[in-house]
Amino acid sequence: MEILGRKVAVVGMGGVFPTCANLDEFSEKLFSNKSLIREWDKAVAEEKKIRSKVCGFITEAEMNIEPVYSTLLENYPEVYIDLLNRIPDSNLSTADIGSIWAMLASLDAVKMSGWSHQETQSEVTGVVIGSGGGGHEILRHAWHNFFELDKKSRSIGSHTVDRAMVYRDAANVSCLIKNRGVCESIGSACATGLGNIGYAYRLIKFGLQDRVVAGGVEGTSLETFVGFDAMQVLSRGFAPEESSRPFDKDRNGFVCSFGAGIVCLEEYEMAKARGANILAVIDNYHNNSDGDGDMFYPSFNGQQRLWKGLLGETGIKPDVVKAHGTSTPAGDAIELLSIVDCLGTKDYHISAPKSQFGHMLGAAGAVEFITAILMLQKQVVLPCLNSN
Repeated sequence: MEILGRKVAVVGMGGVFPTCANLDEFSEKLFSNKSLIREWDKAVAEEKKIRSKVCGFITEAEMNIEPVYSTLLENYPEVYIDLLNRIPDSNLSTADIGSIWAMLASLDAVKMSGWSHQETQSEVTGVVIGSGGGGHEILRHAWHNFFELDKKSRSIGSHTVDRAMVYRDAANVSCLIKNRGVCESIGSACATGLGNIGYAYRLIKFGLQDRVVAGGVEGTSLETFVGFDAMQVLSRGFAPEESSRPFDKDRNGFVCSFGAGIVCLEEYEMAKARGANILAVIDNYHNNSDGDGDMFYPSFNGQQRLWKGLLGETGIKPDVVKAHGTSTPAGDAIELLSIVDCLGTKDYHISAPKSQFGHMLGAAGAVEFITAILMLQKQVVLPCLNSN
């Protein structure tokens, strides 16, 4: 059936990726089939009885977690200083680590978009960015000062609330680029990144905004990593480059990674009229839930409904399916069943790039949206590495 509304173009993208300086290096490593997953401090892992010893860290220095996380200082770890220099001090004062990733990625995406200051700061330019979690290091510092050191409330800092609030990533990017349109943050666990892009797409499609900076982020957090390790859902027992293995028969969990993915969306005719470099066009977005099931176990029926809703509105038969493919025993099996149920077994490829960079949680959907655009540009399908 025909879908009413305006066309939506992707005109810019940027990100913060494990052990990559920028989008170009991320792309080069992906299409060279290199892994971005590393092993971290074995001594600390063994001392704390942490099962999984691999992760997708942003910087090499984070692979030794002791100097990064043993301190409860108010200042950020020294390993971040080079990155922090790109962001004004006034914006850093209200940011946690994830917000910093969101701001860095947004700066790159807006630069690529070619938007003028007037366009960026318009009332019809929005910001829609969410995260899976964050603010942990801020709250850890506050707890330490107030409860363990028994200091006064002012010791926790005057920006503890805004640095740890759910809305922090969108708010920080909005204050950085100074837009005057929508500024919102949607959290939907591992669907957060793509969910925010989907919402931004609808804002433009139905005429509520002309441009939107959108995506997802997951700030580096030991609490997040250890929490998933306690759930026993992380990969263990493999070399780092072999640890994320979507659809492989020996898979035993996902690899926790961190980062950000941000895109700039624009109404298609406006982008075309100003001569923008249009990276891709979004044909449709569909979402649902499987709330009638279990929070932790995937639902075949829910995914089946999603596929029918998405393709039924467009009539498109995809050449490539960029799978969620997390490398979990239950998740991969259900996802593959739902894909085959909808598309059959012929005439399309399945790509699972988490095999190279792990699961970025709140940033995953946005980073993999960018990955899909890179595949379109290069006309190359990234493989499911380690799937034997």
